[in-house]
Amino acid sequence: MKLAEKYKTILDKNKINTPLRLAHFWAQIEHESALMPRSENLKYSEVGLLKVFSKYFTPAEAKEFQRDSKRIANRVYANRMGNGDEASGEGFKFRGRGFIQITGKFNYTELSKDTKTDYVNNPDLLLNEADSMISALWFWTKNDLNKYADKDDVKGLTKRINGGYNGLDHRTELLKKYKKIFYV
Repeated sequence: MKLAEKYKTILDKNKINTPLRLAHFWAQIEHESALMPRSENLKYSEVGLLKVFSKYFTPAEAKEFQRDSKRIANRVYANRMGNGDEASGEGFKFRGRGFIQITGKFNYTELSKDTKTDYVNNPDLLLNEADSMISALWFWTKNDLNKYADKDDVKGLTKRINGGYNGLDHRTELLKKYKKIFYV
């Protein structure tokens, strides 16, 4: 796999260096970003908002907010993860970006401190491949995700990365794919 070869040194440095750890890492970031640096679009339909973010929207609000990613992000990420209130705009500014979808002002601030790169004032840097990988590795290491990989715990890993089990079936399928790649 070309990306794994390209980043072998930095993966090793972050101790993502066993077949099981590599399989879990690549499965999770492929699910999160399709292995392309991206930002979360949040262009949910009315039905999607009520399914995924029902605690943040009444049916009338879901109709009003649908497909407006900026307003949706500012609502669902307000007063969470170090973000200010809905009017601050920080929900949208610090929406998920990168290979592993770093989300929230807290994570952007900590990533900036630890890497000495200002992602708080330049969040779109995470749309560059190298920065996207740096942020994914930072998140993985900061949250000690190798411990889940070592136990082959895709469910625990998914919960830690996603906050829930969104896409668990797809992540499990991808894990099988990467186990075949790395256990050659």
